[in-house]
Amino acid sequence: MKTSKILLWALLDSLGTLVYVFAVVLLTTNAQKIFGPANNFLGSTAILLLFVLSATIVGLLVLGRPAYLYFSGFKREGIALLLYTVVFLLVITAVVFGALMAVK
Repeated sequence: MKTSKILLWALLDSLGTLVYVFAVVLLTTNAQKIFGPANNFLGSTAILLLFVLSATIVGLLVLGRPAYLYFSGFKREGIALLLYTVVFLLVITAVVFGALMAVK
């Protein structure tokens, strides 16, 4: 697999993670308006289920394709994809923190 294709997949997986995190933050910041106060058993259950679902989805976005490549015999490509994805996530995180500092 070409390095450019690995970089593209890493970027897409990182951007997919960003979009998913943005959607979860949007949901959680508006949850009280949408669902009302979550101070009961069902509200706590929903929050924990969202946490488990989020860990699964982000885990698949970050680790799914690299694991598939690795176990399909493309060990070098799988490791490279994982590392590039982490680098892209680091850059995205730095940009978000930079935007927070700029707004302050």
